Amino acid sequence: RALVVSLFFKSYLAISRKLCDAGIMPPDAVPQKDLSGADKFHTATMRSSQLFERVASNQANHDPVGKPKVHASALKQATGEAIYTDGIPRMDGELYLAFVLSTKAHAKITKLDASEALALEGVEAFFSAQDLTEHQNEVGPVFHDEYVFANGEVHCYGQVIGAIAAANQTLAQRAARLVRVEYSEPQPVIVTSEQAIEHKSYFPNYPRFLTKGDVEKAFAEADHVYESSCRMGGQEHFYLETHAAVAVPRDSDELELFCSTQHPSEIQKLVAHVLSMPSNRIVCRAKRLGGGFGGKESRGIMVALPVALAAYRLHRPVRCMLDRDEDMLMTGTRHPFLFKYKVGFSKKGMISVCDIECYNNAGWSMDLSFSVLERAMYHFENCYRIPNVRVGGWVCKTNLPSNTAFRGFGGPQGMFAAEHIIRDVARIVDRNVLDVMQMNFYKSGDYTHYNQKLERFPIQRCFEDCLMQSQYYAKHAEITRFNWEHRWRNRGIALVPTKYGIAFGVMHLNQAGALINIYADGSVLLSHGGVEIGQGLNTKVIQCAARALGIPIELIHISETATDKVPNTSPTAANVGSDLNGMAVINACEKLNKRLAPIKEALPEGTWQEWVNKAYFDRISLSATGFYATPEIGYHPETNPNARTYNYFTNGVAVSVVEIDCLTGDHQVLSTDIVMDIGSSINPAIDIGQIEGAF
Repeated sequence: RALVVSLFFKSYLAISRKLCDAGIMPPDAVPQKDLSGADKFHTATMRSSQLFERVASNQANHDPVGKPKVHASALKQATGEAIYTDGIPRMDGELYLAFVLSTKAHAKITKLDASEALALEGVEAFFSAQDLTEHQNEVGPVFHDEYVFANGEVHCYGQVIGAIAAANQTLAQRAARLVRVEYSEPQPVIVTSEQAIEHKSYFPNYPRFLTKGDVEKAFAEADHVYESSCRMGGQEHFYLETHAAVAVPRDSDELELFCSTQHPSEIQKLVAHVLSMPSNRIVCRAKRLGGGFGGKESRGIMVALPVALAAYRLHRPVRCMLDRDEDMLMTGTRHPFLFKYKVGFSKKGMISVCDIECYNNAGWSMDLSFSVLERAMYHFENCYRIPNVRVGGWVCKTNLPSNTAFRGFGGPQGMFAAEHIIRDVARIVDRNVLDVMQMNFYKSGDYTHYNQKLERFPIQRCFEDCLMQSQYYAKHAEITRFNWEHRWRNRGIALVPTKYGIAFGVMHLNQAGALINIYADGSVLLSHGGVEIGQGLNTKVIQCAARALGIPIELIHISETATDKVPNTSPTAANVGSDLNGMAVINACEKLNKRLAPIKEALPEGTWQEWVNKAYFDRISLSATGFYATPEIGYHPETNPNARTYNYFTNGVAVSVVEIDCLTGDHQVLSTDIVMDIGSSINPAIDIGQIEGAF
């Protein structure tokens, strides 16, 4: 109703302006400040610039590291020649798998009847929980607390109840709609964190607490104590390529899977579990993904496991690629968070103590929610030093599809709370928020609330560079003038700093492997444990190998990620893909360089091809594996107090100017400036692409 009134008023202003211009109404009939309320937003012409550190060029040693090299498959992707999972040509006898999904958020299944669907010509089979033992049906990335097919009870809307295998996609989806599912009376449904708190619906072993300093004493001594809360909703991953898998039986006891996943080893492991086979009979391959953002780290199992089961049981190739609506219905989102905080600070705005409760909405199963919560608890203070801290964390169990990893993995949610807190403090002490930020910034040598020393902490430099680059104060003055002159359109400016810890929260995942094969013609085939999701990982790894071997990048090729080349890989996640896999590749290159060193000494004027050829005829192995494990991490307050939680931190500061139409809520981002300190960039073009893409 408010919007209708606003639009009516907007049209009144637009007509009045035309009548004033035509001389029918007096020029001052509508105040000048009101007239711009008639305006609409128009898409502005984009203007942008990218600034990065230039690396001295030395063509002789073929060192591409630090240079803005083009993404290895950019041209194929731009022309549509790049092959994705569902782009693999159809095979003889191939079937398509379609899912039967729950239409209730929480209920018991009383009847499941697929007879009508199976009567259709071309429908080959129906699979449900009846086709697996209870043990086989229980799966999950860490805790086996979810099911391949719902086991007598559904816990969220869109949960997989069964699957139809048929001759083609249209037929399979039509048959899936014919499967009759009857439910008992619906059971109580919990959707939000607030409802979970009300019903005490938490996963076992929560809450967990982390404490530093004397919180009660600090509150007693603080000039101001303020309590508030903030909440953050979910977010859909919306990768361009939805979840997809193709399974091909290679023998009576071998299975090959092509899968759109960030974690091929986990797909391999869980397929082995569901089929009761050893992992060495299953190969999972991923050439490239059409985006992932964390949504394909653990949720790929929803499609891959039923597809693998169908292929294994029917001895035929089986394919499935979710439609967009199915993908959004079945898969989880970024974790919604609720924060309740109490903060103590001085009259000037120096924060001395914070007591904060973090509630994350996990959905119906645990997935990776415990780890997301831990990262949020470790990032709630963002860039601000708080000497006395008590942070509590709850994983809420609700009737939503299981929420999962999403770019930042709890870090952005934690930092969201920090930015609320710093603005509350600035408002209460009546000071400029930028001054309060700077006063509370960590400095090099400070310790976090999880006992990690910040050895080099460049946030002040990023802050000052961003203020200068964005012309913050000039824009601020212009915004003040604009808002004074326009009643129904307002502009605002905001600055946000970030501190993000680089490492997997789970210790054993901080490892990577690689395999390098040099062929007799001098060409190099490289395999590593990371997955190319479009982020440019393969390009960076090729650059690392080219530097280590001293050869041009044109001689190096990465075909795909496969579990039969590099075993027991970690997921491509947590922003450590190029760190871990790049180091594993360098380790393999060092072994090869050691073997080639005597030949290079004997033929100092030789070319790479001549050295390789000589090594081949001298029967020297031209294949090597590499391995890397991140050192000195794995902090635990009792068992490992001297280790670091994160290998290092990246920092950034961004300034954005926005304009909103106060009548309709329509809005537009007018300008953004971002300064990121990411150390020495391996490839500035790709890193800037990632920063802009993330923004």
